[in-house]
Amino acid sequence: MAARENLDDLSNAELRALLVAALDELAELKRTVSAQRDEIARLKGLKGRPDIKPSGMDQATPDKPKGLGRRLGRGKKRLARVAVEDRVLSPEIPDGARFKGYQDFVVQDLVISPQVIRFRRERWVTTDGKTVIAPLPAGIDSHFGPELRRFVLMQHHQGQVTVARIAAQLQGIGIDISKRQIMRQLNDGQEGFVEEARDVLRSGLVSAPWVTVDDTGARHKAKNGYCTQIGNDHFTWFGTTGSKSRQNFLGLLRAGHADYVINDEALAYMRKRALSAALIGLLANHPDRVFADHQAWQAHLDRLGISALTGTIDPNMIATEGALWGSIKAHGFLDNAVIVSDDAGQFNISHHALC
Repeated sequence: MAARENLDDLSNAELRALLVAALDELAELKRTVSAQRDEIARLKGLKGRPDIKPSGMDQATPDKPKGLGRRLGRGKKRLARVAVEDRVLSPEIPDGARFKGYQDFVVQDLVISPQVIRFRRERWVTTDGKTVIAPLPAGIDSHFGPELRRFVLMQHHQGQVTVARIAAQLQGIGIDISKRQIMRQLNDGQEGFVEEARDVLRSGLVSAPWVTVDDTGARHKAKNGYCTQIGNDHFTWFGTTGSKSRQNFLGLLRAGHADYVINDEALAYMRKRALSAALIGLLANHPDRVFADHQAWQAHLDRLGISALTGTIDPNMIATEGALWGSIKAHGFLDNAVIVSDDAGQFNISHHALC
């Protein structure tokens, strides 16, 4: 290090280099002192400093997405991905002025107002005395429209708003609705959502090269159960059942289908799970290979005498799992797809990888 009296003779670059070297030396001295303190504490039999690991949330926080919209003014907020309505504003134009384009000013707003529509459905009487009434438009199946129901579902499930507060909101806006009617919006007529979720799962299982799966304890209808997640980067599906067995998981992978199928994939599954060759032969040589539901499949096992058998490996369970796997493959699901999970045994089927 240069002597103190020579510092005035050094250039800015040399002074910066000297400062960096001094800071490195200081950091090394701090590390040495810290290590010596830990060693002294160890020799004295004292507890060392706790090793606190960084939060997993920091590691899992993704980078902010880029290019999701235009910036608004000088702030950092981005324009929501919704349709933008253009309104052209014209000033008073003096004579001789030239048009030089536009200066944009974006305004976001929200319109919440009640809308009441009275459908006047024509009624006609035919010559034979039958009454013909004009049908309601698609999507209208109650006295509350689809947008109101969308609002109720979003507020309750996504916003965690209570039924009483939703009723107060809607009544304050001007909607004539009661808490009982809101409960009906939340509970009745969910078939469309169930079908949509089923179709999402089917599309995902047909096209996905890999899926991640997991399950966790859940309460449903005042009973303990298990919620299973299946998905990847493009879709996610959740299903709650009363079991977390491999048979339950295979049943979920049928994506709403109820059949049991004995095909080459089913027989290969049974061989891999060490089902006896004699029982596999019974199933393979029988003319009935497709069964509509669990009742029909169980009756088939009863006729063959398989359901009454016992052993270290339950023949009834292995045969049922194989028939479920046969159904999955018969519907074109998980074609060479990899199932990614933790080390829970119920997920270890077909091409499997541990996360």
